Amino acid sequence: MNLRETCPDKLLTPEASVKKIHNGHRVFIGTGCGEPQRLIKAMVEDLTIQDIIIYQMLSSTLSNYVDDENFLSRFSIKLFFISVLMRQSAFEGKIDYIPVYLSQIPQIFENHEIGLDVALIQVCPPDKHGYCSLGISVDITLSGMKNADLVIAQVNPQMPRTWGDSVVHIDEIDFLVEYEEPLLESLPETKNQQVVERIGHYVNMLVDDGSTLQIGFGHLPDAVLPYLADKKDLGIHTQVITDGLLPLFKNKVITNRRKNYLPDRVVATLCMGSRALYKYVDNNPMFYFKSSDFVNDPNVIAKNDNFISISSALEVDLTGQICSDSKGYLFYSGIGDQVDFIRGSSMSKGGFSIVIIPSTAQNGAISRIVPHLSEGAGVATTRGDIDIIVTEYGIAEMGRKSIFQRVMELAQIAHPKFRKELIRQAKKRHYIFPDQLPPTSQDLLFLDSYNYSMKLRNGKGVEFRPLLPSDEFESRHFFYSLQEDSIYYRFFNKRKVFSRKMLQQQWAEVDYRRNMTLIGLMQLGKRKQIVAIGSYADVSHDAAEVAFLVKEKLHGNGIGSFLLESLERIAKENNYKKFLAIVLAENRKMLNVFQKRYPNSKFIRTGGEVNVEMPFPDLPQKSRPGKTKSGTADQTN
Repeated sequence: MNLRETCPDKLLTPEASVKKIHNGHRVFIGTGCGEPQRLIKAMVEDLTIQDIIIYQMLSSTLSNYVDDENFLSRFSIKLFFISVLMRQSAFEGKIDYIPVYLSQIPQIFENHEIGLDVALIQVCPPDKHGYCSLGISVDITLSGMKNADLVIAQVNPQMPRTWGDSVVHIDEIDFLVEYEEPLLESLPETKNQQVVERIGHYVNMLVDDGSTLQIGFGHLPDAVLPYLADKKDLGIHTQVITDGLLPLFKNKVITNRRKNYLPDRVVATLCMGSRALYKYVDNNPMFYFKSSDFVNDPNVIAKNDNFISISSALEVDLTGQICSDSKGYLFYSGIGDQVDFIRGSSMSKGGFSIVIIPSTAQNGAISRIVPHLSEGAGVATTRGDIDIIVTEYGIAEMGRKSIFQRVMELAQIAHPKFRKELIRQAKKRHYIFPDQLPPTSQDLLFLDSYNYSMKLRNGKGVEFRPLLPSDEFESRHFFYSLQEDSIYYRFFNKRKVFSRKMLQQQWAEVDYRRNMTLIGLMQLGKRKQIVAIGSYADVSHDAAEVAFLVKEKLHGNGIGSFLLESLERIAKENNYKKFLAIVLAENRKMLNVFQKRYPNSKFIRTGGEVNVEMPFPDLPQKSRPGKTKSGTADQTN
């Protein structure tokens, strides 16, 4: 459409368009990489424009002016989220921050809680029917435009045309400024590749094929995306599309086929990245851009089954409170979309949230897992909303856990050099018992190679992993759920009490080399329960004593044999040549398991007990008896 022929009265130069802005006006500016740079420049350079309040979500161009005292005397900037470029200005008090959930901003405009006189937006050229597109900036821009008294649009041929609620007719725009310029680009840099790789490894373990994901603001959520490259049929429902997603789109990792809500489409509100990304979303019907009040609405998010929110934080205290928008009294970013998506994921069938955070800051000088949040730090996400926290040292399952359990979960994923102090501080605050043992100071990344899974005859799965300090509470339930005979066969007495001291001692003695304990877990609703425990303990330089317990209702499914084979593999890696066991003579099931696995075993009966010596086969070791979380293993009978 030729605008000069269709609506010549609406066409203005940049300088003439900003003359429509009067002193005292409240001006809304489109978001992020979609902001109209030329209009902003013209407004700032017109010295007759005075006493203007600017509202914006993510701001870039204004960062070129905030150090100018003349600019600050004429413009007051109020941001809903503080971008990297505006962070220093926020620290210095040159701009104002409005802490509010992104899902609520459109309604705030609609209800005139924040009144808008002028909206400066950017659109692509209109089609033959007069329809433009807000392109990569729909989020709160759509509402800002609809609720402003006057709309001025920069018409830029480089703005992509996107599908969804981004469509705007020229009749909805008061004045048009034709001006072509490159769109802003946003390419966050990875700060610590080793930390990113390890966090990405753990995120990969948590994300199943077919999940629908949200990726939060910040360099870290974007940086872990390459570690999902082996997944299948992922879906996306997110606030922002970034370059980290581009290879997953092109390699068909993200297909949206298994989304139950708005299937086959990426649902988002804005796009921030490179020209290559903008070219990919241009006129691509896979992308469905909607306003933030829809995309970020927890009730809408919850309609997506198996929804996983991935966001980041600045620090977390031992009770699970998250700070993501400030460093002490200094405002750093914003509440943004985190709370909306965390709450939506918690309501999703099969959904949960992941908060990723490096274990330390300032080159390892301080811990990001802290006894209490820094003075002045804001609680963006409450302890009641948290599901899972991931650092480069592991996964902490927080949802529905007590303070005691949360302390142990977080201490074991803190940097090793801070773990003992965190436990000491927790004792001081009476979060945990005075005799609580601290987790090991080892870096336990190597334990991830000891994660296995198997499928039972009924199709349900059992996951196996090494015992951790945070398993103390769940292991108590396991032991008390066993029948008397099972306890007798394992402990050679009819034990009635499984004390904290005994359970602590169990995991405290596990060094994962000379002593190893694996637990088997099955899903029960949103939590996992222990259904099996197997251990070996050092006896001599080449022999370890082995023992295990399986919940009675699961007997006959091969879990004991699976545990035995898994423990053998780990023992071999640690240079053991054989297992030893002491078994009650009447425990024929256990003796049969040993006989089947080790045909050359020696059985020596002494009274009511049988001493079993089981040399490991000299044959080449079998392939792993299981895979990591996403895999399965053949059932062992």
